[in-house]
Amino acid sequence: MLSVLLVTSPFFALVLCGFLATRRGILPLSAIGGLNSFVLYFALPCMLYRFGARTPIGQLLDPAVGGVYLCSALVLVAAVVVLTRRRLGWNDAAFGALVAAFPNTGFMGVPLLVALLGAHAAGPVILTMAVDMLITTSLCIALSRLGLPGGAGVALRNALKGMAANPMPWAMALGALASWAQWTLPAPVDKTLAMLADAASPVALFTIGAVLARSQMSAGEQVPLRDYVPVALAKLLVHPLLVWLTGRAAIALGVPLSEQALVVLVLLSALPSASNVALLTERFGAHGGRVARIILVSTALAFVTFSGAVALMAAE
Repeated sequence: MLSVLLVTSPFFALVLCGFLATRRGILPLSAIGGLNSFVLYFALPCMLYRFGARTPIGQLLDPAVGGVYLCSALVLVAAVVVLTRRRLGWNDAAFGALVAAFPNTGFMGVPLLVALLGAHAAGPVILTMAVDMLITTSLCIALSRLGLPGGAGVALRNALKGMAANPMPWAMALGALASWAQWTLPAPVDKTLAMLADAASPVALFTIGAVLARSQMSAGEQVPLRDYVPVALAKLLVHPLLVWLTGRAAIALGVPLSEQALVVLVLLSALPSASNVALLTERFGAHGGRVARIILVSTALAFVTFSGAVALMAAE
């Protein structure tokens, strides 16, 4: 366990640094948007492209990995919606389901899992990011619109337009294409991408902390514990358990899912909730304070639960 903490602690320490810097006013709230933009439009796409280009195309397009992860996500989304819709309504139930099923793979998962498991983790991580952005997010946005004028169809079209403007799917697609075609970038271009990619992990983690602090500072209303703590625990405990059970069932049925890939899937599912769900929640008029608290609680508890998941999977 100590060896696991030696790897995971610096990642969570950077999140804490961003949180404290914002809470104490060292980092102005107005600067957080700039940090987010740098990570989203420059550093993270470069990192995803480089990992994708260096990963065999078979790992990036592994149907067994994608199928196991997607099935688990759909079960979790359905469970959260069924358990909360009657009390919270479609909009809040759908975004609660999304924040329970969407791990912080981009900002935290890619660098953390590669540091823990090695370069072979990049393929499954990138594939699951694509599943979350293209399928799980679209489904939850469509569910959130049920019963509203325009319905799920309009919301789905808007969601797809938003994804088309997101550079991360394009970076992953270009990386996969480069892997398939075995492209080699000119040395100056490759060096520029490498410098931006190296900045992705520390800046992204620091930005997560800043975003969490801003959400806490701006959420003045009281939210009952039952509205966010169970969802945060579902993200950290139920999601990885579902992935493990689904993966074991798939292997028993003869699905060609490797043990290495299953470990990656379980651990990325044990990550805290993705911070970008809070932005989607605001855009579609759901309860932003509730989702912000789910992200905050899951990130705080993940230092213990994620490290425990790593220790358990390593022991297995």
